[in-house]
Amino acid sequence: MLFWGFILWLVGYVAGIVLFFVVPKDYIGWVITPLATVFTIWVLMHKVKRPELMCYFGTGLVWTVMAIILDYVFNVVLFKIGNSYYQPDVFLYYLLTFTLPIVVGYWKFKHKVPGAELF
Repeated sequence: MLFWGFILWLVGYVAGIVLFFVVPKDYIGWVITPLATVFTIWVLMHKVKRPELMCYFGTGLVWTVMAIILDYVFNVVLFKIGNSYYQPDVFLYYLLTFTLPIVVGYWKFKHKVPGAELF
């Protein structure tokens, strides 16, 4: 679980650095978000296996905390971006990081495992 959370964060981080040279900085997050969302859903559907639905809640929580801490250390502190980093696209990214595991987990338990306990 931690591995895939880190990989998802790292892919977005590297994409942001690459796009910095191609896309205006205010649009980087808006370019990455749709692509990262599709990749995250793919990871959740094919790579993340959790025994209970509530484990997907924990996955979303852990991934979000990881993203907040890693973003702060590597964007705000290392690149000295400051509070200007925290724009609406970043808050959408944190919201998706938390909710996608829950939504995909619910879908997996509802459609793939007949008679599964949801909570």
